Amino acid sequence: HCRSGGPPQPHRSQETHEADILLEQEPRTISYMEQENDWDRDMLLDPAWERQQRKTFTAWCNSHLRKTGTQIENIEEDFRDGLKLMLLLEVISGERLPKPERGKMRVHNINNVNKALDFIASKGVKLVSIGAEEIVDGNAKMTLGMIWTIILRFAIQDISVEETSAKEGLLLWCQRKTAPYKNVNVQNFHISWKDGLAFNALIHRHRPELIDYDKLRKDDPVTNLNNAFEVAEKYLDIPKMLDAEDIVGTLRPDEKAIMTYVSCFYHAFSGAQKAETAANRICKVLAVNQDNERLMEDYEKLASQLLEWIRRTIPWLENRTPEKTMAEMQQKLEDFRDYRRVHKPPKVQEKCQLEISFNTLQTKLRLSNRPAFMPSEGRMVSDINGSWQTLEGAEKGYEEWLLNEIRRLERLDHLAEKFRQKAAIHESWTDGKETMLKQKDYETANLSEVKALLRKHKAFESELTAHQDRVEQIAAIAQELNDLDYYDSPSVNTRCQNICEQWDVLGALTSGRREALENTEKQLETIDEMYLEYAKRAAPFNNWMEGAMEDLQDMFIVHTIEEIEGLITAHEQFKSTLPDADSERKISQTNNINCSVTNPYTTITPESIDNKWEQLVPQRDAALQEERSKQQSNEQLRVQFATQANMVGPWIKTKMEEIGRISIEMNGTLEDQLTNVREYKESITEYKPNMEQLEQVYKLIQEALIFDNMYTQYTMEHLRVSWEQLLTTIARTISEIENQILTRDAKGISQEQLHEYRASFNHFDKVREFKACLISLGYDGDAEFARIMGIVDPNNSGAVTFQAFIDFMSRETTDTDTADQVIASFKILAGDKSYITAEELRRELPSDQAEYCIARMAPYEGPDGVPGALDYMSFSTALYGESDL
Repeated sequence: HCRSGGPPQPHRSQETHEADILLEQEPRTISYMEQENDWDRDMLLDPAWERQQRKTFTAWCNSHLRKTGTQIENIEEDFRDGLKLMLLLEVISGERLPKPERGKMRVHNINNVNKALDFIASKGVKLVSIGAEEIVDGNAKMTLGMIWTIILRFAIQDISVEETSAKEGLLLWCQRKTAPYKNVNVQNFHISWKDGLAFNALIHRHRPELIDYDKLRKDDPVTNLNNAFEVAEKYLDIPKMLDAEDIVGTLRPDEKAIMTYVSCFYHAFSGAQKAETAANRICKVLAVNQDNERLMEDYEKLASQLLEWIRRTIPWLENRTPEKTMAEMQQKLEDFRDYRRVHKPPKVQEKCQLEISFNTLQTKLRLSNRPAFMPSEGRMVSDINGSWQTLEGAEKGYEEWLLNEIRRLERLDHLAEKFRQKAAIHESWTDGKETMLKQKDYETANLSEVKALLRKHKAFESELTAHQDRVEQIAAIAQELNDLDYYDSPSVNTRCQNICEQWDVLGALTSGRREALENTEKQLETIDEMYLEYAKRAAPFNNWMEGAMEDLQDMFIVHTIEEIEGLITAHEQFKSTLPDADSERKISQTNNINCSVTNPYTTITPESIDNKWEQLVPQRDAALQEERSKQQSNEQLRVQFATQANMVGPWIKTKMEEIGRISIEMNGTLEDQLTNVREYKESITEYKPNMEQLEQVYKLIQEALIFDNMYTQYTMEHLRVSWEQLLTTIARTISEIENQILTRDAKGISQEQLHEYRASFNHFDKVREFKACLISLGYDGDAEFARIMGIVDPNNSGAVTFQAFIDFMSRETTDTDTADQVIASFKILAGDKSYITAEELRRELPSDQAEYCIARMAPYEGPDGVPGALDYMSFSTALYGESDL
C-alpha cells in the first residue's frame, strides 16, 4: 500500500508487502488498540515469529472449538472453507451467525468466509487488506492476521483495569498482580516473560497452592516456563500454547503470542476477581446495615428505659394524698428535692443523648441510601418529648401542691394552738363557776350580805357577758378547723361541745340565782356602798386585763419584715395606753377599803390584778423581737438569692444568643468548628458551680417557707429550664457538626464545597430567598426549584435546615450504592443464577455476614430453584426500604 501525501516508496517484495499489511492492521483498522512506536519489522518476518504465532493461535482457537467437539490442526488450511471459522466466532461471541453454505466449490468457501468477516466487521472491527480470497487461498500471514484481530476484539478489548483497557489494561493487570514477587518486572509482552517467572507469579498470586514459587530460579527459564505451562493446562484448563524452547530460543518472543497466552490467564482468574469484588461490595453493604441495626436497637432500649422511668415517676408526682402533720409534709418536700437533685439530672442527660443518637442514626441512613428509621410505636422522639412535658407538668403541679399543703398545715397548727389557748383560758375562768352559782348562801345571809351577793352576781353577769365573745371565737375556730380537714378534729369538736354545753348550763344557773337573789333582796336593805363600788370598777378592769392578756398571748403568723413591723407598731400603741390603765387599777384598789376582809361583792382581789399586770408586756415584747430577727434573716436570703439570680439569668440569656450566632457564623474546617464548640461547652460547664450555689440558697429559702421575692423576676424553675435549654442547644450544635463531618466523609465533599454551601445558605437565610440560593449554586428553572423544594422541605413546613440542604447537595454531587448494584453483586456470587444457596454465601462472605443473609433471605420460589435455594433479589430491595426485610 502507499501513504497519502508521502514520498514515493521503493519496490518491496510480496512477503514484505504482507508483513506491512499486518504491521498497519492494528493502528489503521482497530481503533481501540495502539501499536508501540518502535515496532520491529524484521522480527515480524522472522520464521520464529510465525512459528510462535501459528502454535499459539492454533491452541487458542482449539480451546474454544473443543466446546463444540472439534478442533483444527493447520490454521491456514482448516479455515479455508469458512465453516470452522464461523463456528469459532459463534462460540466466542455467544451469537448465531447466518447459516453457512455446505457446497465444496470455491465460491461457497468465499461466501462462508465473507459471512465470518462481515460478523467481525459488525463488532466495530475494520479489516483492511484482508479479504476472503486470501483466507480461502490459505495465505498463512493473512490468516494469522485475521485470527489476531479476532483475539484482540473478543479476548483483549474488554479487559479494563483502573481506567485502562485492552493491551494497556492487560499489562497493568499483570504489573499489579506480579508486583510483590522478586525478579519479576513486567514492562512489555516479550522480554519480561522470557525467564518464565512472570507466568509462575500470576498462577501463584491466584492459586498459591499450585506452585512453590521460592524454589524457582531466574537462571533456569526452561524449567520455569514448562512448570507454568503444565500447571496452567492441568489445573486452570489453559491449553499449552507455546513451547519453552520457542520462547527461550528467540531474542525477543512474539508479542502477539505472549498477549494471547496471558489473556487466557486473565480470563481464567477474572471470575474469581469479580466474585471477590462482589463479596466486598456485599460485605460493605451488610456491615453498614448491621451497624445501623445496632444503633436502632440501642435507641429502642434507651427510649424504653427512659419512658419506663417517666411512667413510674409520673404517678408518684400525681399523688396528692395529704399528710396529717407538718413533719410528714416536710419529709415529702425533702424527697421531692432529692428527686430534683439526684434522680432527674441523669435522665435529662439520657434524653439529650437519645435525641443526638436518633439524629446521628438518621444521618447515617441517609448517607448509606437507606430508608429513615421509624422507632416502634410510642418511642418516637416526639413521643418522648410529649411524655417529658407531661412529667414536667406533673412535677410543677406536685411542687405547688406541696407548698400549698405546707401552708395549709401551718395555718391548721396555728389555729389548733389558738383554739387550745382560748379553750384553756375559758375553762380556767369557768372552773368553779357552776358550783358557785349553785350555792344557796343567800338563805342564811343578812340584808347587807344579800345585797352584796346580788351585786356580786350582777358583776358576774357582766363578766359572763364579756366571755360570750370568747365562746363564740372558740366555736368559730373549731368550725374553721373542721372546714380545713384538721386531722384531730374529733377531739376539737368534743372539747368545743363541752364548752358550749357548760356555757348553756352557766347561763341557766345565772338566771336562776339572779331571780333568787332579787327575791331575797326585798327582805334585806343594808348594803356596803364602798365594796359595791369596788366590785363594779374591778370587774370591768379585770375583764379588760384578761382581754389584753389574751391579745398579748394571741399567736401570730407573718411572712415579711413589713408585717412584723406592723405588729410591733400596734404593740407600741397598746403600751402607750398602759399609764391610763394603771391609774384605773389604782383607783379600783383604793375602793377596796378593808383589804384584809374578803369583798362580799366580787372575787377579784388586788393581788390577782397585780399579778396579771406584771405579766402583760414582757412576754409579748420577747415574741415580737424573735419574729423580727427571723424575718430579717428571711429578707437576707431573698436578697442573696436575687443577687445571684440576677447575674445567672442574664448570663444564660447571653450564652444562648452567643451559641445561636456561633451556629451561623462558624468558620474554618468542620473539625476546627467541632473543637471550638466543644471548648465553648467546657466553658459553659465551668459555670455549673454557680447554679449549684444558687440551688443551695434556694433550698434555704424553701426551708424558711419564703414564697415570694420582690428583688428579682427570676424563679429557680425558670433558671433550671434555661440552663437545661443552653446545654441541650450546645449538644445539638455539636451533633449537627458531627453529622456534617459524616456527610462530608461519606460523600466525598471537600471543605471548600462545604464553605460554599454554608456561605450561600447563610446569605440567603429565608425560605422565600432559597430560590436565589439555588440559582447562586447553578440551579435554575421553576420546575427544578419545585423538585428541590420537594426534597429539602417534604412537609411544606416553610423552613429549610442546613442539614437538609447539605444532604441534598451531597446526593446531587456523589454516588451511592443502590439495590440494583447489590442484586448484580449477588448474581455474580450465584454464578448468574436467579437464586443463591447457603453454601455459596458461606464460601464467599465472612461467617457473620453470611449467617446474617441466610437468616433474613426468603426461600426462592422460582421454577428453576433447588432445595435450600434463597431469594437474594427481595433481600436486596429490602435493604433499601423498597420492601419489608
